[in-house]
Amino acid sequence: MSQDTQGMSTRRRFLGMAGMMGAGAVLSGCTNVLATNPTKPNLDAVIFNFALNLEYLEAAFYLAAVGRLDELTAAGGDASKVILPQGFTGRGGMTVPGLTGDLLAMAHEIADDELAHVKVIRQVLGSAAVAQPRLDLSGSFVAAGNAASNGAITNFNPYANPLFFLHGAFVFEDVGVSAYKGAARFLVDDRMGGNLENAAGILAVEAYHSGAIRTELYQRRNEQAAAGLTVAQVVQAISNLRDSVDGNDDRDQGITAGAGNPDYVPARSANIVLADQNGIAFSRTPRQVANIVFLEPNATKGGFFPDGLSGNSVTGDYSNLLKL
Repeated sequence: MSQDTQGMSTRRRFLGMAGMMGAGAVLSGCTNVLATNPTKPNLDAVIFNFALNLEYLEAAFYLAAVGRLDELTAAGGDASKVILPQGFTGRGGMTVPGLTGDLLAMAHEIADDELAHVKVIRQVLGSAAVAQPRLDLSGSFVAAGNAASNGAITNFNPYANPLFFLHGAFVFEDVGVSAYKGAARFLVDDRMGGNLENAAGILAVEAYHSGAIRTELYQRRNEQAAAGLTVAQVVQAISNLRDSVDGNDDRDQGITAGAGNPDYVPARSANIVLADQNGIAFSRTPRQVANIVFLEPNATKGGFFPDGLSGNSVTGDYSNLLKL
């Protein structure tokens, strides 16, 4: 499927959602946007703008990996606000060195999906969509590598080679799944074609991405990756980092048996699917998600968002959302 066809298909799936807003309509607050439900406040616009910040990040990461970063600007983002490792432009077809064949094809497909998410969420929110914030895809990974390995992994660059690219992708994908799952209970518009249904659709796509990345890493689990660590050990280190900043429980999981909380990991050799013993994906609150992307608990900026998330008059500073 071509990128244009895929984008149109995605937009059609969101037609019920987009139809709730007239052309040029402005969302005027969180209490009266989109559909209403008298039993709880309507935070749909705020939640989708929070998600849009994350989609900007994921789209930038994958588009840069396949040399298509400028497409982010064409979609309403801003490629000039993306910080990349020195010497890597992510433009003009400059892909991750050695990223070829099936893995390159998969990276292009995921880039298409993430770019489509940016487009469709911006379309649905209209003039209330937040602008893209500054995104750090260089120093943030260095900091994450150091923190995850107690300094054993230095100068982590996800654009250095295909294996490091997969490790970089692993940082994001599981978080996206748990973020959409956790946000579902706060969405008001639960009618057919509404926000809840379409958020579930994005969650499903993010889950496919997560499974694909975890499968690739599992197949290479015993390879030496960095600092004397195997691929599985690096993955586990990243998982442990996410657990250390997102809250007090131990819900994150690596890709092999025994990784993470034994209450969540079945007794099997592989752990490709990120789920509890009931086969249910776990949730993260907006605060837990923010902790991971800022690489620090209760921070308001840092990590992948050096200046913080992008807000506007509708979203404010997300302080109320981060209390949920």
